[in-house]
Amino acid sequence: MFREMRYSKRSLGDEEAVKMLTDCEYGVLSTSGDDGYAYGVPLNFVYDGNAIYFHCAKEGHKVDNLRFNDKVSFCVVGKAQVVPDVFTTKYKSAVVFGVAREAEGAEKRTALELIIKKYSPDFLEKGMKYIDADIDKTCVFKINIEHISAKAGA
Repeated sequence: MFREMRYSKRSLGDEEAVKMLTDCEYGVLSTSGDDGYAYGVPLNFVYDGNAIYFHCAKEGHKVDNLRFNDKVSFCVVGKAQVVPDVFTTKYKSAVVFGVAREAEGAEKRTALELIIKKYSPDFLEKGMKYIDADIDKTCVFKINIEHISAKAGA
């Protein structure tokens, strides 16, 4: 179902892919809409087990696309460095394919708490109050990972 990597010698294992999903600060979510166009948008996220969570507004382009077609890809790039004298770039990347669905109830709250812990670990108490005040004003989506690959360039 999923294509094999063209340059398999650059392939990194699942462990490295998971490390990137754990360590990277942002990723690019790619969706498709009813207009036939692909839409890629950078966002903050958290990796938890075999899933990725992110939060967003309750409406907009991204949400419309997710409700139209729940199949997505998600990409992270870590530590890219251009090597100009040999016309290449050193990098590591991971790409995930999965199905996105809206998280509700306790799962939604847990995901928001994980996001606070990742991005604002020195402000946990304030973050929990923020969640309490605004939880009904936000959506949380969960990408259930069906396939993951990672590679290193140059």
